Amino acid sequence: MALILSATITYLAYRYQFTFNVDLTLLSIAIIFPLVFTIRGSFRRREKALEHLSEFRSALKTLKYFFLSSNNLTDENKAEIKAIVIEINNKVLEHLHSNSESTKDLDETINKVYLFILEKDEFLSRSLRDKLFRFMKDVHECVENLHAIHMHRTPISLKAYCELFIYVFPVVYAPTVIHNIGEGSAPWVSFLIILLTEFILISLYNIQNHLEYPFDNIGLDDIHLDIFKIER
Repeated sequence: MALILSATITYLAYRYQFTFNVDLTLLSIAIIFPLVFTIRGSFRRREKALEHLSEFRSALKTLKYFFLSSNNLTDENKAEIKAIVIEINNKVLEHLHSNSESTKDLDETINKVYLFILEKDEFLSRSLRDKLFRFMKDVHECVENLHAIHMHRTPISLKAYCELFIYVFPVVYAPTVIHNIGEGSAPWVSFLIILLTEFILISLYNIQNHLEYPFDNIGLDDIHLDIFKIER
């Protein structure tokens, strides 16, 4: 759409000999600066998501090891808590992959660990319970951070601002390019410069759009959630 718009405006500028000379510095800053800012912000969110996912998997595995190392728990108890830990792992990854805002089912699944500890209280020493709750805190913190990244993305107003100026840009850019290179030059040169510039801008916008939600497996740089499963 943006390229078609650019080509159309360039054609009309040649058709009606509409040219002018405008300093493009401010217009470039108005587009490039916020666009680069949003791309950097999306990239940082992706890196934070990777960090929290790694910590989440690490805390869950450590939690599982503490339970399995207890001599007072029966094999049935250990199999039960292992299944709960795996369920938590799968539920979190499924939640990130979906568009759901609710964490009710996820919270209930994580709460099963607390209920298990209360039920098996007599078989778990106080020091072991303290360690378990400490790692549960890490799990909760990672889940909340991931949910925050999942739900809160680039401000809509900033994205709308960038998109609006990308589509407005050819209206000012095309007549200016035609004026600067001279009307006597071959038209294809102007078309090439204008379309290439618009292609770069819209490509950067699309890259930012894919980067800001790294869990849906649509973009090339999305996070592969399967590698953060406990049993992979």
